[in-house]
Amino acid sequence: MIGDITTEAKSKMDHAVEFAKEEFAAIRTGRAHPAMFNKLSAEYYGTPTPLQQLASFNVPEARMILITPYDRSAINAVEKAIRDSDLGVNPSNDGVSIRCVLPELTAERRKEYTKLAKSKAEDAKVSVRTSRRAAKEAIDKLVKDKEIGEDEGKRAEAELDRTTKKYTDLIDELLKAKEAELLEV
Repeated sequence: MIGDITTEAKSKMDHAVEFAKEEFAAIRTGRAHPAMFNKLSAEYYGTPTPLQQLASFNVPEARMILITPYDRSAINAVEKAIRDSDLGVNPSNDGVSIRCVLPELTAERRKEYTKLAKSKAEDAKVSVRTSRRAAKEAIDKLVKDKEIGEDEGKRAEAELDRTTKKYTDLIDELLKAKEAELLEV
């Protein structure tokens, strides 16, 4: 029973860390990378479709990304989705592919992105702590219902606390790496 509870809590904490990684990947840094476009979708035959399903991404230079739609009829929809996004890039269309040159980040913009990264990290940590709270309540219920002993409940809570600390520390490390990447000129 306790094993099931802790396994479920670890699984939820893993999801929180993956969420943080995905959110950090979507935050623009000084370099171009395809993950910046993960959250964007374009109208394709009347249906919002993720850009990853509509085009291939190529990074020929550090601050340039080349997007080539699989279907040339979707090029205008892809370009519009990029232009309307909050990425701050101005795409140029040559009829075959879309070229996006990322402008150099200003110090102010870097600070904004750092704040955003901290916010995303805190969201992930809240998710980890929520998983911990749910598992702790389940353990407390087992102790209250006398399905397990108090000592066993205390050990399970201590293990749960160690696991929670491990995952919050991991999120902090991810945040530190993202901040370093953002502040790198």
